Amino acid sequence: MADAESTRRSRITPEREAELHGAVLDLLREVGYEALTMDAVAARTKSSKATLYRQWGSKPELVARALRCTQPVSLGEIDTGTLRGDFAVMVESSDNDQMAKDTALLRGLAHAVHESPELHKALRDLLVDPEITGMQAILRRAVDRGEVAADCPALDFVPHLLIGAFIALPLIEDRPVDRAFLSQFLDAVVFPALGV
Repeated sequence: MADAESTRRSRITPEREAELHGAVLDLLREVGYEALTMDAVAARTKSSKATLYRQWGSKPELVARALRCTQPVSLGEIDTGTLRGDFAVMVESSDNDQMAKDTALLRGLAHAVHESPELHKALRDLLVDPEITGMQAILRRAVDRGEVAADCPALDFVPHLLIGAFIALPLIEDRPVDRAFLSQFLDAVVFPALGV
């Protein structure tokens, strides 16, 4: 299956793929998920619908991959040797403008996720699950190094805390998450919860 997918997706250059993803995100911001069509993406990118379907298979997968490409670094790639160092890299590699755009897009997709099981699955498979897996690896290494107690009840809730911050801040303070807020949130909430 992975070989078939890599064969299917290997026909365009990384630059062209980034251009297509950017166009998808622009269209999402302009018209929303429900009104986004493969025809509109094809017209915007001067490509054929057949190419889009061959590369991504479906609108949900295209949207999820486009969102995935905005992530500055995969959490699974971070390993500085300390939990604080790993989280510092996560924060430092974040882009304030991109986080604001992504937060707005994800808020806009919230309704669509509930209406489209295919979109929900694509976002889980391509965006959410890989980041949760990466976060779990970071936390597991912290436990192995003795930075966090293995029985710390907060370990299972770190992803919830971080996702909650991204949802709550715009709702409560009408502003997007930025690096300064993330750093404060980690110091005030996440690290104390983990006993660090």
